[in-house]
Amino acid sequence: MNGKPPPAILKDPHVWCFSTYFAEGFPFSIIRSVSTFFFRDRGVSLEAVGLTTFFGLPWILKFFWGPLIDEFATKKRWLLAMQATLAVLIGATAFLVPLPGGVRLIAGLFFVGAFIAATHDIAIDGYYLAALDKQEQTKFLGYRVMAYRVAMLTGTGVIVTIGASFSWTLAFLLAGLLLGLLATYHHFFLPECEIERRPIGSMFRLIASPRVLLRIGLLLGAVAGIYLFFNSSVYRGWEVTTPLLKELNFPRAVGLGLLLALALLAVFRNQLTARLTRDPDSFYGRAFLTFMDQEKIGLVLAFVILARSGEFMVSSMSSAFVVDLGVKTHYGWISGGIGLPASIAGALIGGWMISRFGLRRLIWPFLLAQNLTNVAYMLLAGGLAPYLAANTGAAQPVFIGVGNLALTAGVHGFDQFASGLGTAVLTTFLMRICKSEHKAAHFAIGSGLMSLGGIVAGVSSGFIASWLGYSGMFLISFIISIPGMVLLFWVPKK
Repeated sequence: MNGKPPPAILKDPHVWCFSTYFAEGFPFSIIRSVSTFFFRDRGVSLEAVGLTTFFGLPWILKFFWGPLIDEFATKKRWLLAMQATLAVLIGATAFLVPLPGGVRLIAGLFFVGAFIAATHDIAIDGYYLAALDKQEQTKFLGYRVMAYRVAMLTGTGVIVTIGASFSWTLAFLLAGLLLGLLATYHHFFLPECEIERRPIGSMFRLIASPRVLLRIGLLLGAVAGIYLFFNSSVYRGWEVTTPLLKELNFPRAVGLGLLLALALLAVFRNQLTARLTRDPDSFYGRAFLTFMDQEKIGLVLAFVILARSGEFMVSSMSSAFVVDLGVKTHYGWISGGIGLPASIAGALIGGWMISRFGLRRLIWPFLLAQNLTNVAYMLLAGGLAPYLAANTGAAQPVFIGVGNLALTAGVHGFDQFASGLGTAVLTTFLMRICKSEHKAAHFAIGSGLMSLGGIVAGVSSGFIASWLGYSGMFLISFIISIPGMVLLFWVPKK
């Protein structure tokens, strides 16, 4: 750069808010959305596609390591390390596509990548909360949601189009390259907004201590024991004699365990607080206890868990729905030409309206709009049922007609617009329940719990679609969204 300082615009929040949240949304899109399209395009069954919701497990568990992001190194260092790792991992996926067992290897790689991406999310959200004051956070809310939605649609639009029309190897290579370019830009131009509390080396020394290793070992052992139990012949025998147990599986058991742990924190928080304040390394426990020390925390937790359950069920199956409808080659322009502008409009309008009229007045109508998209998909699937029957698994699908294609594009556009509105109010809600000392950890706890309802709904989505068809599955997705909307009448919205 010949000794000259970089242009100020490169460090402006208008630029880095967009680039960081694009970098947050893009890996999520590849791992959670593009993967379902890829696996279905490669002939994977609907039940197995539904099980890719397991990729969402790290976004539920991420609050376990969220306090580490607040306590060690800086948010920028965490962000850069995770971003570079994701670029290499997704790029490496491209070389597995042509291999005979490539689909299974890619599924395993995506599962590992999900943990890295979830940590990446914690760092970016924490950076946003640390770099901007409350007024600026509200100002850039619609902007960051827009960037995230653009990233999602870049994955489901551009990357899917390249993969379906040309080569999945090329698609994953380009995805990795894009993340690498973003990591390079952030390395040189992203401002440093904080001083590290403790160096990263002390984190490894802390983790290597016998006491912490014992606790980690007990936790991993408990999770492994639960997983082995749900895959044992004993449990399969119980399923036959007790039909209710069929509804209980590994991710649901993990979710129930997390809820129980938070409930115990709420009940014994006074005793735990007194004990932890005497411990110099109690940052981990304090992060959870301060999150639980809120008005009507039980209602808050229930709302956070239920708020997006219906939306997650739809998103788990929407790509498979497009493939089985026979319009996968049109999905690129539908996402880019219809979904992208609608999503940007929803995010910007939602952010502006929240800053203008406040969260309390808009959270209910915006969530209702988000969940009405499930009804729109239900009606679309019911009306195009003959095409679904004819095109599912067909080598040469029957064209659904220009009118039906336009209707499909319209429903997708409405879905993206309403989802932008819903994301804006829910992100604002989560920011309001974060306390200053543990911003990254609190946002990780809130967003992780919000993903909990999604993984339970998403894992079952493929089985419900196989049993009731797409129309029935979309109806169920709307029904399970109702409790979250009802809770809004009692949840604090200050």
